[in-house]
Amino acid sequence: MVSRPAPASTSLPSEPSAGASEGALPESGRFWRELLEDVRDAVLVQDVDGALRWSNPAARELFGGGRPVLTAEGPEVGYVEHTGRRFPARIRTLPGGWHAWTVTSAVAADGPRVDGFLAAAAPRLASARGRHGTAKVIAELAAAELADCVFVLLPTTRGRWEWWSCDRRTSHGHGRIRRVPAQLAPVLAGTFAATPEEPEVKTVPEEEVATLPAIVAERLAVHPSVTVVSLGLDGGAGVTGAVVLARRGAPAFGEDHSRAVAEFARAAGTALANAHRYARQEEATRGLETTLRPTAPPDVPGVKFDVWYEPSGGLLDVGGDFYDVLPREDGGATFVLGDVCGKGAEAAALTGRVRQTIAALNLVEQDGTTLLSLLNALLISGGSGRFATLVLGSVLTEADGPALTLASGGHPAPLVVRRRGGVDEITLPGTLVGISPQARFAETTIRLAEGDVCLLYTDGITEARHHERPSDLFGDERLRELLIGCRGLSGREVVRRVRSAVREWLGSGTHDDIAVLAIEATAPPSRAAD
Repeated sequence: MVSRPAPASTSLPSEPSAGASEGALPESGRFWRELLEDVRDAVLVQDVDGALRWSNPAARELFGGGRPVLTAEGPEVGYVEHTGRRFPARIRTLPGGWHAWTVTSAVAADGPRVDGFLAAAAPRLASARGRHGTAKVIAELAAAELADCVFVLLPTTRGRWEWWSCDRRTSHGHGRIRRVPAQLAPVLAGTFAATPEEPEVKTVPEEEVATLPAIVAERLAVHPSVTVVSLGLDGGAGVTGAVVLARRGAPAFGEDHSRAVAEFARAAGTALANAHRYARQEEATRGLETTLRPTAPPDVPGVKFDVWYEPSGGLLDVGGDFYDVLPREDGGATFVLGDVCGKGAEAAALTGRVRQTIAALNLVEQDGTTLLSLLNALLISGGSGRFATLVLGSVLTEADGPALTLASGGHPAPLVVRRRGGVDEITLPGTLVGISPQARFAETTIRLAEGDVCLLYTDGITEARHHERPSDLFGDERLRELLIGCRGLSGREVVRRVRSAVREWLGSGTHDDIAVLAIEATAPPSRAAD
């Protein structure tokens, strides 16, 4: 087979030359069927004299309109050479002595292409988490293709740089070093201060490398080539840092190496900026959760509280269901359990507002119906258009046991598991809270004997959907039957059994927010002391 470069006048033609019979493509059906089999790959057509006569769009995109050289290594295999790189190709013989060259890999056989390297790096940069994890991944990726030794430098507190290193012979490194003054390291200082749209790769002179702390200088000094590139801005908090790359041999990407470094630095800087923003969001989320999550119930003589609180999931580990137990000066406690309309962060915000309002009102008012009326007025005046259902009450241990005063705002009725047997439903009239200025609420007082358990719950229990039959809800009757079997059990065990049954019902399926509060009458304080 004759192989030769394309003539100087030919540069990947997309159509045959007009009036040139030897350049006209054969019209046989077999020719076109053979050719069209590979149109998704880069295909080059060579005439009987070895001249390049046609290329498909994939080939023109791959080779950028240049003049590649076709070289056969056998009857069916060869390579296409372009800008010093060789791409493996399959050769197909066509009618009339023509040949179709199909490039079998868009990555050059003698080294990775820039685009391929960046495409492979992108998923790892995107999946990195946190400042530390992202900087470590940047060092790993750069050391794999761009350099023999890499240092990622990020500004930190007290005039220091935090560094992450990686090379092809030793394990990763991480630590902090003092910042070198700008007058001693002008290239590094200029890189940190730069805010270019196009990252610029700069050479770091030997004398500047020598001014760096020994842990960095000693590892860089053994490399003939040391360069640095800025990671750009992190979206508002200043310069993210720089990547220092040291090489012993020729650059992996040849003439495209500087472009590879600059493009990688841009992608790495974006990943680091995203990690910084994500860290700030996590910090804000943790702060919100600290204020929104319920606190552990206080100790109340003659009473024990147990809870199950499980939000449905999301950005915040809180949801629309809530509970609170607030101590009172008389030794008792005010408790509340409820559900605000909606889900997610907006519902969690309203949950926090309801809880804080009740906590504030509890300091000056302890009548349950009055508290509900005040809360109702405040929600309406807030103008959110959202409402809540809740059970609010107080508990105070007296000589003959705990007395529970309960008031409801449209919430599922509390259930009392009696130690002597049976389950009582405490029916309470009351409308939704936050809907109407004319809302009315009522309250009642019940007694708990030792071992009795009063259970408050949200509809995340009764409306839990079966993992195989989504139309089947856990329901009120199934909950009641479960509680009948809890006779004589402690509040903690009652909650445990409810949680176990509901989780088994749900399986691996999703669920709404869930809140359960159990109030158990324990031994009277005087007898407990004995």
